[in-house]
Amino acid sequence: QVQLVESGGGLVQPGGSLRLSCAASGFALDYYAIGWVRQAPGKEREGVSCISGSDGSTYYADSVKGRFTISRDNAKNTVHLQMNSLKPEDTAIYYCAALHTRAVQAMCIMARGDYWGQGTQVTVSS
Repeated sequence: QVQLVESGGGLVQPGGSLRLSCAASGFALDYYAIGWVRQAPGKEREGVSCISGSDGSTYYADSVKGRFTISRDNAKNTVHLQMNSLKPEDTAIYYCAALHTRAVQAMCIMARGDYWGQGTQVTVSS
């Protein structure tokens, strides 16, 4: 059974940091790109960052470039998203998605996934 489980969300002050984790089971990450997609109330889904399973190539949305870092540990079937210098506009539910593709940029831009986690809330507020 394929499953993606996110963790690490919470409430943080502007300028703070959070580290999200996505634990995958039921399939091998080597053959899937993993992405973080967020959705804020009243806004469309936004692909924040994606990472390839084959060569580790990454993509970041302009809104998070330089502040967020995505990484993966295929041995542990886990992907992390380190979020620094958080802003109130980063507030959203963050979903982990897996897509059988090597096109990480397209995955993020289209916010696509074959499998999805349940989401974790990130709130940036003073």
